[in-house]
Amino acid sequence: MKIQGKVALITGASRGIGRAIALELAQLGIKRLILVARDRQKLVEVAKEIEAMGTEAAIVALDLTQTIEVNIIVAQLWRNYGQIHLLVNCAGVAYQSSFLQSKMPQVQEELSVNLLGMYNLTSLIARRMASQRQGTIVNVSSLMGKVAAPTMATYSATKFAILGFTEALRRELAEYNIRVIALLPTLTDTDMMRDLKLFRWVIPMTPQEVAKALVTGMQNDSPEILVGWQSHLAVWCQRLAPWLLELILRLATPPTLTKQQSSQKLNKLIPKLSFLTRIHRFGDLFLSRT
Repeated sequence: MKIQGKVALITGASRGIGRAIALELAQLGIKRLILVARDRQKLVEVAKEIEAMGTEAAIVALDLTQTIEVNIIVAQLWRNYGQIHLLVNCAGVAYQSSFLQSKMPQVQEELSVNLLGMYNLTSLIARRMASQRQGTIVNVSSLMGKVAAPTMATYSATKFAILGFTEALRRELAEYNIRVIALLPTLTDTDMMRDLKLFRWVIPMTPQEVAKALVTGMQNDSPEILVGWQSHLAVWCQRLAPWLLELILRLATPPTLTKQQSSQKLNKLIPKLSFLTRIHRFGDLFLSRT
């Protein structure tokens, strides 16, 4: 996909991966970015950075779970800015807890934002893309859309669903010249991630690395973009030795311990984790150079 002269709409654009994708597209010379998120003030800050690069930016403070409002906004955007060539569905929330301790309001929010909000927005824009017979849709899933993670049952469920939704759309919309891409980042260093307990031995990627991987994947016409060597390793491990992946996930999952027990075990693990971290960072460096 050629970026120059195009218009893109990005949800979840106020922070994290969505913000990084917006900035990356601006650097590549996209014509206009429509930034969507709930936090207007953060959107304003991102828009200023984008405009400083010479790209037009429009902000839309919007809760994607409000179906009627989303319908109205999409109609207004199409009328005011013309065709939207690229849709990036990046908005999402995540809560972490054991399944037996999960809270229904948090479950409902994850399903509403990650899945239903994305579904509604995509249906509105895809119909318009189909009438123009061109467009690209990027749905941000996750490595957890391939490998389910303990303590993240609902989040994993939404990301699996996004992947299936993307595969179905890719086949349905191909006749309208609409490309549908799945982006599957591994654990990424974002505001959302900082509220979670990290899985052991996983080295987070930066949002900028994920954004660059997306652009490269779009240029290579990749239908599915798996980001990070750890993601590829996990998927291959699942295919070839699922028993080994089960063992690794069991050991890597954050324990549900009391503060005192957690502190005692953490002190014992620090030397091992530091050594493993160095190994992983060496692997990152080696693979990036090769």
